[in-house]
Amino acid sequence: MRLPDFFDRVPRFLRSFYFLTGVAFLVWMVLFDANDLMKQYDMYDKWQDLRTERDYYTQKIAEVKQDRTELLSSPEMLEKFAREKYVMKKPGEDVFILVPQEVEE
Repeated sequence: MRLPDFFDRVPRFLRSFYFLTGVAFLVWMVLFDANDLMKQYDMYDKWQDLRTERDYYTQKIAEVKQDRTELLSSPEMLEKFAREKYVMKKPGEDVFILVPQEVEE
């Protein structure tokens, strides 16, 4: 089988300059470009992670704002928060902190 016979068997549109240029362009974009498919997938995955983190932090900000309004609304709540969170005490008081013991298996 000679080479010209082989080219005669290939359909004409597959031998077209535009078709070959398009295929070469697609191969370049998929495999060799700086923004190839793997990079696009990694960027999409990171974007999903960042959206999840954004939702988490938005929820935490809402909780902190609610706690802040509750704390600033009454001095009793502020004192309770300081005692529980920062283990503050009044002069002359003793504070006992109970720490759960770790169970060894």
